[in-house]
Amino acid sequence: MTSTASSMDLRPGQAPHDQRPTWQQRLRRFGYAPAGDAPAGDVRDRLVPPYNEPSPRLWQVLGVPPVLAGRLTRWSGWGGPLLVTLMAGLMRFWHLGSPRAVIFDETYYAKDAWALVHRGFEVNWDKNANDAVLQTHGHLAIPTDAAYVVHPPVGKYVIGLGELVFGFDPFGWRFMTALLGTLSVLLLCRIGRRMFRSTFLGCLAGALMAVDGLHFVMSRTSLLDGVLMFFVVAAFGCLVVDRDRSRARLAAALPVDADGRARPDADVADTLRLGWRPWRWGAGLMLGLAIGTKWNGLYILAAFCVLAVLWDVGARKVAGAHHPYLAALKHDTGITFLATVPVAIGVYLLSWLGWILSPADGTGGYFRNWAATAGRGGHFTFLPDWLRSLWHYEHEVYKFHVGLSTPHTYQSNPWSWLVLGRPVSYFYESPSPGADGCPADAGGKCAREVLAIGTPVLWWAGIAALLYVLWRWAFRRDWRAGAIACGIAAGYLPWFMYQERTIFLFYAVVFLPFLCLALAMLIGAIIGPPGSTDTRRLIGASTAGVLVLLIAWNFIYFWPLYTGTAIPIDDWRSRMWLDTWV
Repeated sequence: MTSTASSMDLRPGQAPHDQRPTWQQRLRRFGYAPAGDAPAGDVRDRLVPPYNEPSPRLWQVLGVPPVLAGRLTRWSGWGGPLLVTLMAGLMRFWHLGSPRAVIFDETYYAKDAWALVHRGFEVNWDKNANDAVLQTHGHLAIPTDAAYVVHPPVGKYVIGLGELVFGFDPFGWRFMTALLGTLSVLLLCRIGRRMFRSTFLGCLAGALMAVDGLHFVMSRTSLLDGVLMFFVVAAFGCLVVDRDRSRARLAAALPVDADGRARPDADVADTLRLGWRPWRWGAGLMLGLAIGTKWNGLYILAAFCVLAVLWDVGARKVAGAHHPYLAALKHDTGITFLATVPVAIGVYLLSWLGWILSPADGTGGYFRNWAATAGRGGHFTFLPDWLRSLWHYEHEVYKFHVGLSTPHTYQSNPWSWLVLGRPVSYFYESPSPGADGCPADAGGKCAREVLAIGTPVLWWAGIAALLYVLWRWAFRRDWRAGAIACGIAAGYLPWFMYQERTIFLFYAVVFLPFLCLALAMLIGAIIGPPGSTDTRRLIGASTAGVLVLLIAWNFIYFWPLYTGTAIPIDDWRSRMWLDTWV
């Protein structure tokens, strides 16, 4: 009876195919699969799918004994990601202090970080401070005059931690961004493994990000966006773990039939409480640190909260809830809100502690004495002076951000980001032959540049991957595709609201991890699903292998532009594939 019902695709409240609305029948030609098309079976496998393991034939072809094959399979869940991370770390820390210069916006964040970890607030530096820092190896007096800055302090505290340990020099102020960039690769490997239930695809996602030029350059430069990217990935990872843990608890509570298979149960799905969910609180902590680095973390917070609620609804629906939205609202939404919004706000306020504890007599942080001077009086005098002063500061910063329209040579419109229309040159020199790494036989001056640009083949393939996950989400209702699309949308779409604002391509590093997940998902589809014929797998694996090798070659080809390596000017011109890159 069960097999008959399954073959007819009938569920309670579900019409047969020929009785479904015409819009469903029309969408089926594009791959749309209605909810009733899900196969019957143990609900636990739908709530918490098992991990894929390498085929025994693979180990046989490689000549690996069964015992060793089992150990390798068990160890690969951490061993594979750690190997990819080691590769990423070696590349990012190789000659990290080169170029020995203050490049691009390091002129702000490196010095602000040094002031923060020593004074608790940013200060105004002399216009020749960059040269003095390099000449004295950071041994110079810190000014006392407070500076007006427009980004919260978390990212600068992170940079300052590296400076405290390794010194106020290029290696010191780049150390923490390199470390977080390396760790973000590890996180992405593990997140991809958990989402795709495949160690191979998880490691592939991390490896793709390891060889992306934009991620590489941002990991070797003390800017805030790389720090923000790390906290966003960490928050997403916490939510993915929480999703698995909560669904496992739902699965464990479901009744089991005589055949040992768990079945949907409305009473359990509608009423089960899932506890305090510590991983969701961890996500709130990471999101607070993200907002405390740059304000666009607020969009990430909003998107991830909606995503978490929808995941809860989906879990209860699979478990058999009659009213999944109501059940999620009663039992999950409250903890989602408490674990994210208040925690994020609390972490954000705590990040300003150095500024809050600075003197309020005019010698402390910028605007620290506003409530006692220009802000005296008004309707909110019952609030602490530090809070009123901080609110005023934040309001002034908001006006700055929305009104920033000063033209810049390397600004770009977000429409051009996915095709890498206008990268940002962080550093450029033209050394003569025999100097600064320029070959003596170069025949002319060389070019030495650090260019913030993604690996072109990866990003251009990523456009196809983005279209694939959108299709997969819309027509196959694949939660993984929806999560990836959410991450890209949260980091990308808000910038379209600021068409007149001065913005840059390197802001895209925040959603780059999700683009790598999308590309890994597409490559997995190219290789073929489980059960494919050997011919299909051979063609798919060959095609995927060629694509991955092209991406790796492209990264190696652009390596000189990522590291500031001196190359003959003709070699530099050959890498300027688009006129807008110059």
